Amino acid sequence: MAHLLGAERLHLEFPTRVVFDEVTLGIDEGDRIGVVGRNGDGKSTLLKLLADRLEPDGGRVTRRRGIRIGMLDQADIVDPGKTVAESVVGGIEEHVWAGDAKVRDVIAGLLTDVPWHAQVGSLSGGQRRRVGLAALLVGDWDAVFLDEPTNHLDVEGIAWLAGHLKSRWSTDGGALVVVTHDRWFLDEVCTGTWEVHDGIVEPFEGGYAAYVLQRVERDRMAAASESKRQNLMRKELAWLRRGAPARTSKPKFRIEAANQLIENEPPLRNPVELNRLAVSRLGKDVVDLLDVSVEYPVSDAAAGVPATRTVLHELEWRIAPGERTGILGVNGAGKSTLLGLVTGAVQPTSGRVKRGKTVRIATLSQELAELTEYSEQRVSAVIAEQRTSYQVGTGSGSGTVEMSPAQLLERLGFTNAQLSTPVKNLSGGQKRRLQLLLILLDEPNVLILDEPTNDLDTDMLAAIEDLLDSWPGTLLVVSHDRYLIERVTDRQFAILDGHLRDLPRGVDQYLELRRSTNTARSAIASAGRIESTAPTTATAAAAAGSGSSATAVGTRVLAGAERRVAEKELSSIDRKLDRMQAEIAAVHERLARHDQGDYVGLGTLGDELRALEASVADLETRWLEVSESLEG
Repeated sequence: MAHLLGAERLHLEFPTRVVFDEVTLGIDEGDRIGVVGRNGDGKSTLLKLLADRLEPDGGRVTRRRGIRIGMLDQADIVDPGKTVAESVVGGIEEHVWAGDAKVRDVIAGLLTDVPWHAQVGSLSGGQRRRVGLAALLVGDWDAVFLDEPTNHLDVEGIAWLAGHLKSRWSTDGGALVVVTHDRWFLDEVCTGTWEVHDGIVEPFEGGYAAYVLQRVERDRMAAASESKRQNLMRKELAWLRRGAPARTSKPKFRIEAANQLIENEPPLRNPVELNRLAVSRLGKDVVDLLDVSVEYPVSDAAAGVPATRTVLHELEWRIAPGERTGILGVNGAGKSTLLGLVTGAVQPTSGRVKRGKTVRIATLSQELAELTEYSEQRVSAVIAEQRTSYQVGTGSGSGTVEMSPAQLLERLGFTNAQLSTPVKNLSGGQKRRLQLLLILLDEPNVLILDEPTNDLDTDMLAAIEDLLDSWPGTLLVVSHDRYLIERVTDRQFAILDGHLRDLPRGVDQYLELRRSTNTARSAIASAGRIESTAPTTATAAAAAGSGSSATAVGTRVLAGAERRVAEKELSSIDRKLDRMQAEIAAVHERLARHDQGDYVGLGTLGDELRALEASVADLETRWLEVSESLEG
């Protein structure tokens, strides 16, 4: 593979610390590299050095002659005065860029809900970010650097971006370097991982899962080596502590060796640790949504009358104590409305919401609103205002320990210097940690996480997931991070067309349903266009006889005998699904009763179960297609 660029002995210092010291690395064609590390360790800075947006204090970066590097920085801003079209394709005529399959794919994947001729300044922050990403991806680059590209993308958008980057170049062509906290994305796209920590960049083979395995093995070996070194240190220190008269006769090389061991004691890497805090008692009743519908008023200038948009329709959801649920849905599907019903921030248009008397709900929001009032205060003072001491689980099952506010913050990864830092000067990830801690200290028993992965590094995400594993209350998670959803929740639901849909197979099933829905809608739209632009002789004759009947025919996808056939098929699918769900339950019972030492028999039952589940998935997809055609 041809070499694209390399960094040799990079050194970079900020006023308060050394960011990189003697860093040497290279990028070849075919490399797909994910960059991980703690917040503030220099991931984004590394990308800027490699892309020639920042000059190092020492060392150099060499690039192959003529190399084209495209970069999406977190701070990149699209010109607000331009239209979306001008920002993405420039002044190129539509018939020119529309003939480029790559450009069409990028626009369809990122900008389907963004008005093509709208000014960038009128868009939301997430839409502007996607316009910037689209403008980058339509270009031809030898290497692409992406800094947090999955921010503001939903599950479908992240899946599309992963597929696009995997197919953008040939296997041994192009290069990708991406900084992201999305662990699924790292596993799906990357073949190598760089960990940035303590002024160095450490390479690992494979994506996130392979990196974790290698890091665990590295830490295990380091721990074993450190244990041996500590034993040697103890012997040497004991030798040095003997009486002064005897010390004068000790060999000089022994004293020097012992002093060297003490001098070279390495500083411990800052551990991020969260332990379970107290939770208020939760009764058997949590929150029940009973036949709830929510409508919002919308302007309808064409009709000249007030109109409404139904976001949620006759929804029923009974949240159980200790339930751990993930909510999926496209932007605008109604996820925030659903959470608002649970918290009481949104009132239903019809139906009712029933809450248990002991329920205490807390929400980790995206806006960091909980920290606004503390912006001028020091971190340690914010926690000290709440209480003077806290009871925290030891994590070993041996009860709790009492901790001061400063000790609690150190457990959460704050250094001594950061404890005296004003809240407004914290990084995004540090603010996120403090926000979570303030919420947990209030002892809620229902915790709602609304996009909790924003601004957090992978180590901190792992720590939060470890905390949530032992969370004894009810947990509701809305996130586009499928790794987090699958990791901390036991059940997933999707909001589809105003209804709450159970997803037994999780995120994969949701993506399949979305693909089938989009395909069905495209087919129906195509059929409608064909019917309206090229009517048959019979339709034309009917139109001549009655204008009103012609209009009805033109707007219906199914009519008469076709509709009756579709309704019969829908009833048949319902019966088949009921029967197959019973068969799946029976297979599960047989698996439980079967001899666990009979691997052949277990394998046969497993194959039978997978075949049944695949058939159920196919039937569900067909049910959705037929339902869409009937609704049309």
